[in-house]
Amino acid sequence: MSKNSRLVYSTEQGRIKQTPTTNTHITPGDGIVRLHRESKGRGGKGVTLIKGVPLNEADLKKLSKELKQICGTGGTVKDGIIEIQGEQRDKLKVTLEKKGYIVKIAGS
Repeated sequence: MSKNSRLVYSTEQGRIKQTPTTNTHITPGDGIVRLHRESKGRGGKGVTLIKGVPLNEADLKKLSKELKQICGTGGTVKDGIIEIQGEQRDKLKVTLEKKGYIVKIAGS
């Protein structure tokens, strides 16, 4: 069955449940945004990981774009985690706290 088709009528199944078309999933957490530094699998180049932001995927991308502009670097959003290139934890902590998040720097 293709991704764009949908079942109209069937005598073999019960109720046909509609699936939401937009990604409105918000990752659960304890309300604390954590900033990690990681360089594994990146040829020694470090990135700052932002975990625990209670936003859906679309809002994470908007926040990611804003943070990348503030830091002047690139980055991406993968599996609900924002990755910003380089060691940017101090700059990101101040910015996220101004937005009202509780922020902790995790790891060394």
